[in-house]
Amino acid sequence: MGDSAPRRAGSNPAFAGGRVRPARQIGWALTAIVAGGILVPVGLGDAFFGVDDINALPSAPADARIAYGPEPDQFGELRLPKGEGLHPVAVVIHGGCWVESYANLQNTAALADALRREGMATWNIEYRRSDMRGGGWPGTFLDVARAIDLLRVLAGKDPLDLTRVLAIGHSAGGQLALWAAARHRLPTGSAVFLRDPLTIAGVLALGTPCDLAGFRRKETEACGQPVVTRLLGGSPGQVSERYAQASPIEMLPLGVPQIIITASADFVESPTEGAAYVAAARRAGDSARQLVIRNAGHFEYLSPSSAAWPVVRGAARELAGLPRPIP
Repeated sequence: MGDSAPRRAGSNPAFAGGRVRPARQIGWALTAIVAGGILVPVGLGDAFFGVDDINALPSAPADARIAYGPEPDQFGELRLPKGEGLHPVAVVIHGGCWVESYANLQNTAALADALRREGMATWNIEYRRSDMRGGGWPGTFLDVARAIDLLRVLAGKDPLDLTRVLAIGHSAGGQLALWAAARHRLPTGSAVFLRDPLTIAGVLALGTPCDLAGFRRKETEACGQPVVTRLLGGSPGQVSERYAQASPIEMLPLGVPQIIITASADFVESPTEGAAYVAAARRAGDSARQLVIRNAGHFEYLSPSSAAWPVVRGAARELAGLPRPIP
């Protein structure tokens, strides 16, 4: 899912680039709030977005590229909105099955820029993936944690409202966003524990595997390789404590509002799987709800030019404490 992600045997073609077309032409779709609410009409054209479509979307250059560590992939891109006063912050985390060749932060650049235009400062972060030196357990998680905690330093220079920091993640990045919100629940002896984690005020998870043990059942089908097993270094039977400290469903309650957006043709996280996580979060006492986009695939969430964008936009503004957008 990177800029030139190669096709590989057994991999899902959506992660190998290009456009992925549905079995039939798409007319008008509906977005439904599963856990109660209203129906919102969404038109999605005649094809699903592919990774190359997303990487090719235009975006304004970041205001700054800032390192949070010494390694080449330990940096983030900061974008600042116009206007006076302190701005809510959206930490944007790209996906790609936790694999370097599938995605980098270019995959979420257009999303980060669109959220900037909505009045949020955006911190689009890169991190080491499981197939990179120092990535996997615990490096991938520590990278995300350190990138987020660096916002305290950035707020000393830029007008960032650290009481309104939300985490927005796509696919594997959504798992990391949910995990980041749950860091306060980590035991002090954990390999991914860092003291005094920055508080996340809310999470928007887009097409996200929220149950890592459950996702192992289709990890090869969805990602072309045993990505969760490699990320955590083994199966739940081998490293159960890592699943307990990494899988969002095992870390509940997170203690923050969560909006889980899934799509009916998403091969990574189905609406049924998203609903199971939301139900578990609610049973644990969390504020959580699911939005389902019918007749959409795994990448529509990321495109401000997609008709699915108003749903993502509205959810992000809600979590950031911004007024409801005018249709």
